Amino acid sequence: MLDDLLKGKRGLVVGIANEHSIAAGCAKAMSAAGAELAVTYGHEKAKPFVEPVVSDLNAPIFMPMDVEVDGQMEAVFDKITRDWGNLDFVLHSIAYCNREDLHGPVSQCSKAGFAQAMDISVHSLIRMTRLAIPLMPEGGSILTLSYYGAEKVVDHYNIMGPVKSALEGTMRYLAAELGPKQIRVNAISPGPLHTRAGSGIDHFDELIDAARQQAPQRSLVSIDDVGQMAVGLVSDLSRKVTGNTSYVDAGYHVLA
Repeated sequence: MLDDLLKGKRGLVVGIANEHSIAAGCAKAMSAAGAELAVTYGHEKAKPFVEPVVSDLNAPIFMPMDVEVDGQMEAVFDKITRDWGNLDFVLHSIAYCNREDLHGPVSQCSKAGFAQAMDISVHSLIRMTRLAIPLMPEGGSILTLSYYGAEKVVDHYNIMGPVKSALEGTMRYLAAELGPKQIRVNAISPGPLHTRAGSGIDHFDELIDAARQQAPQRSLVSIDDVGQMAVGLVSDLSRKVTGNTSYVDAGYHVLA
């Protein structure tokens, strides 16, 4: 269905943790649609879990990118500049909060934990965008991943709610700033999924069950569902879509 929609385009995918991660679903869909991909992994221990995904992709560039390690992000963009000279899209799918702060009340979040969560989850998008701009002289697309907890209070999502709110706000301001350059910036907000990141949330099974029972379509979404939305948003079909948060949650977000 998506064959050749991204033919001739080159993109960077950041945030694949394993074959079950949302970024993996997006990367597979993008590759199936004809895109050539650069893919990163967070650290050496994560590499073996990302390699099986990369082996199935059209991904000639595969490099580490721990956004807390100085120089790694720049090294990836330097490699893209040398090998490709341009970039059509970026998928930013990274977020982190230490376990103690994630599982505690917002009022008790530590200063260091909040700063780290914001740096990894939000400021990394700013840094990535800044490096991508010179590679998109004819325009391009930058896409990040959010969650409904950015908009409404979700039980047990705790400090990641404010962090995702900041991410969506940053996305909108980047969209307004980069619009004249024809660089579009958008977010996808998937429903709860069985991923490693999701499993870190307290009472996650209850969140999954509620989504399945209450969503208008009475079903959960898959990483493939999110991947198809990602393809559409980075393709020319969405050339006038920017500053938008697109929900892929079987309609769950329309409920109070």
